[in-house]
Amino acid sequence: MQNNFARERDWDKLHSPRNLLLAMVGEVGEVAELFQWRGEVKEGLPDWSEKDKKHLSQELSDVLIYLVRLAEKCQVDLPAATVEKIKLNKQKYPAHQVYGSSKKYTEYATPEKNSS
Repeated sequence: MQNNFARERDWDKLHSPRNLLLAMVGEVGEVAELFQWRGEVKEGLPDWSEKDKKHLSQELSDVLIYLVRLAEKCQVDLPAATVEKIKLNKQKYPAHQVYGSSKKYTEYATPEKNSS
């Protein structure tokens, strides 16, 4: 769908990986602006107006669109890469070892570290 959208507008020539990345970063900045100065935000955004929630959904959609387009241009199978990354994270962050902690994986004792 996004490929057709870009092609119909002759934007494909503008969608280099670098340009897509910079556009995505800009959109992430717009998402950040929506959270700026609000303090801690509760899950589900109960204190947000419907207008603000709609704005957030649009900005998050922009980020996703650019992310998917960037992955396509870089020939990255994003769904497969995501599954692989989650498997890797399970190894780096075993639930029994990291439960409830926000430490980076390098801060945990692993069998390799203990045998050194």
